[in-house]
Amino acid sequence: MVYPIDMYIRTVTRDNKNGTTTEYLQLAHNEWDKEKKRSNVNVLFNLGRKEEVDVKALERLVASIQKIIDPSAHLKTVNGTLEILSAKVFGGAWFLDQLWKRLGIGSSIRQLLSEREFEIPIERAIFAMVANRVLEPGSKLSAEHWVNECVYIPSLPEVSVHQLYRSMDFLLEHDAKIQEDVFFSVASVMNLEVDLIYFDTTSTYFEIENPDESNGNGSNEDALRQYGHSKDHRADLPQAVIGMAVTKEGIPIRCWVFSGETADVSVVEQVKKDLNGWKLGRVVSVMDRGFASDDNFVKLQIAGGHYIIGEKMRAGKPDVTAAMSKKGPFTKLRENLQYKECIVGDGERRVCYVIVFNPAEAEKNRLTREKHIKTLEEELKKLGDLEGKVYTKTVCALVAHRVYKRYLKTLESGKLIIDKAKIAAEEKLDGKYLIRTSDDSLSPADIVLGYKQLMDIERGFRTLKTDLELRPVYHRTSDRIKAHVLLCWLALLLIRVAENETGKTWFNLDRALDPLKLIMLRSPDGTVSQCTAISVEQKSIFSACKLQIPAKILGFGSADH
Repeated sequence: MVYPIDMYIRTVTRDNKNGTTTEYLQLAHNEWDKEKKRSNVNVLFNLGRKEEVDVKALERLVASIQKIIDPSAHLKTVNGTLEILSAKVFGGAWFLDQLWKRLGIGSSIRQLLSEREFEIPIERAIFAMVANRVLEPGSKLSAEHWVNECVYIPSLPEVSVHQLYRSMDFLLEHDAKIQEDVFFSVASVMNLEVDLIYFDTTSTYFEIENPDESNGNGSNEDALRQYGHSKDHRADLPQAVIGMAVTKEGIPIRCWVFSGETADVSVVEQVKKDLNGWKLGRVVSVMDRGFASDDNFVKLQIAGGHYIIGEKMRAGKPDVTAAMSKKGPFTKLRENLQYKECIVGDGERRVCYVIVFNPAEAEKNRLTREKHIKTLEEELKKLGDLEGKVYTKTVCALVAHRVYKRYLKTLESGKLIIDKAKIAAEEKLDGKYLIRTSDDSLSPADIVLGYKQLMDIERGFRTLKTDLELRPVYHRTSDRIKAHVLLCWLALLLIRVAENETGKTWFNLDRALDPLKLIMLRSPDGTVSQCTAISVEQKSIFSACKLQIPAKILGFGSADH
């Protein structure tokens, strides 16, 4: 029998009684029936069920056929030779765009855009800037070049820096609404637990000579860059304060930008007010000890809310002293983590404290203190050889020292000595920290573990400042700086969701997706955009995040493209 050359593989389906469908592969060709004047399918060979076909055997068959074919034939079209026009970064941008769609961020922005008319693709430009922060952080001018020349952003072939700035203005204008919509969309898609909300602040400095000046209208909104307590240890430079709320899964759900002079204890009212507007129900706010104040304890319980907050052990408050003085053994929670619960007060004044003890940290504290005491003893010996202004200046420096002042005592004669009572008091605090909560329904173990998860927000701040390169900030106006922070927040949101879904760090995800490129080919017949082969690892990443894998061919164009 002579088999025709124009063979092909076709798929046929069969409906089963249980409601399922089975697919079969067949090797076939079409034969023309002269009498009936129609083409009939002639099945040459049944390959079997689709999922059971030996794919490797088919690959070997293809390889054997290719040995006969002239290799140059693969580069030929009907009218000429294929030419590679470009090879753009594709994998990371496509992944982020699919995640952007799945989380409903794009649809939220487009809904706001439907109420107004814009000549520029605002939503696409915002996504491009967010993707740029994740994949190739830089200035908005460099982002313009990146989009136009280096990367494939779906539905955005090119963009101007002016359009990027316009899009930033739109983002800031609808800041509150976008953050709210994104939160509820992400919470629904990810099934987030929002009963515990973690909040903390950080600062970012600006390398400018002077802080911003107010325009004199009584508001400091336009004077964002101010001197303040720098968490980057750059008190010599103006800064802005950034606040962020995250879920227990580490997903950032909202961010704020405050003036650089803002103290932690003063932002709680604004944060609580904004989150209450979302009507989340019962929420326990988890904050570091920098936010501990009697005023904030009241604010955090507004509308039925509760708090878990760190307390300063050296604050000298009667309740704190009573809690730290409680006798009794610690309960082991896990390795190097023990706790002891203490209730102070009665009735409505009843407050729950949990003392946490880390034996490994206690040993570290002891060794550090011994080192400090030894250095302090040497400094005090040197005082005997000093006199006059030099002596006074040295004494003042020791008394004001952040660490040394804990161990010093000044005698009536003015002489400095090491206070052994203070050393003994510090020894009792080794490896310990104190947590306060208003929620009696939480177990001590839940309180301890909930507070320790504040590390997730610290990790988020580190990602903002390193991977996403929050700094340097290339903007001067307060509005553009705030919009820049919003872009970084959206970028961090995508990264954390991807990490949670896959169980991998973004560094490894980016490295796995980076080899995926989009190649544009041209022939006299037109252009075609084709994706490079997708690896097994890349497929698993898309699958873990429930995202669509890119098609091999993404589009066609005219010959003069």
